[in-house]
Amino acid sequence: MDGRHILHLRFDLPPGHDAELMQRLRRLLEDFTPRVQIIEPDSAVLDLTGALRYWKRDTRALTGVVQLRALAYYGLPSAAGAGPTPMLAAMACALTAPGRRTVIDDSPEAIDAFLRPRPVRELPGVGAKTAATLTEYGLHTVGDLADIPQHTLQRLLGARAGRTLHDRAHGHTDTTIVDPTPASATISAEHRFARDELDPAAHRRALLTLAADLGARLRDSSQITTGLTCTVRYADGSSTRRSRSLPEATHHTVLLARAAYAVYDTLGLQRARVRGITLRADALRPAERATRQLTLDAGDDKPLAIEAVADRARTRYGSHVLYPAALAINAPPLPARRRSDSSGNGR
Repeated sequence: MDGRHILHLRFDLPPGHDAELMQRLRRLLEDFTPRVQIIEPDSAVLDLTGALRYWKRDTRALTGVVQLRALAYYGLPSAAGAGPTPMLAAMACALTAPGRRTVIDDSPEAIDAFLRPRPVRELPGVGAKTAATLTEYGLHTVGDLADIPQHTLQRLLGARAGRTLHDRAHGHTDTTIVDPTPASATISAEHRFARDELDPAAHRRALLTLAADLGARLRDSSQITTGLTCTVRYADGSSTRRSRSLPEATHHTVLLARAAYAVYDTLGLQRARVRGITLRADALRPAERATRQLTLDAGDDKPLAIEAVADRARTRYGSHVLYPAALAINAPPLPARRRSDSSGNGR
């Protein structure tokens, strides 16, 4: 191992929080190390490698101080995962409840003890389809992956994917650096269910509401997005995050919704108790830089023409005058809790 000490934090942010909160948290975290990377909507990664000697504490003790400061200054409990690589720290954090910490020591034995019992679906890069393929061949845990020859995995998944998963199953390779450069501007919206929600149809209705909210805000601000990130939070406090680059940068609700559904489908959720969903539009650009692939299907233009009419109606009569018909089935539109853009220009 390379001797790094990486800390991954996930903050329990209050609904409707101040748009500047994550940036204030960044400044607090930079008191401990200059290598702080904010991951919207609610997480941060710190490289503590050079800070441990200065603070005269080990990783577990310094993590406790960081969590205590965030709680004392901003009233924010946090889940913390620490390990020798960003991958291990992120996996540990995903399994940790708010107010607790999980620290993986920098030794082969500790890394194996953490990784081997984990289900294969928790390994980064394993989506629903890959997990199903591995399960068909009796590979249920990360330890199962680590025990089979690399060339066998490559035959099942392809040369590159097989090699990557084999390395990750051993915790060998993760050269990702903690980049303190501020991320490109983003905006996000969140829906929290009134109760832990099992119904996939309700999940998709929430995604449609979030896509409609993001689309309207992007069009209002004359921006387009090049990708979407969907974060699903579960009843046990854990979460899953998936991202997807869009074929074309857009601000149209129908295209954003299709992409959101596609990201959601990769999670392969079955009877999952979902507490909340956040949808984030990534790497925003000015709308005048948009391009559109020509198509022979005139039907693709109809939803966009309807959207333009709906925007004008909402501007004149209010935001809830018109909304997708799917949201009118058995219930009024789900309210999306807006989050401000990462550049601080809240809407």
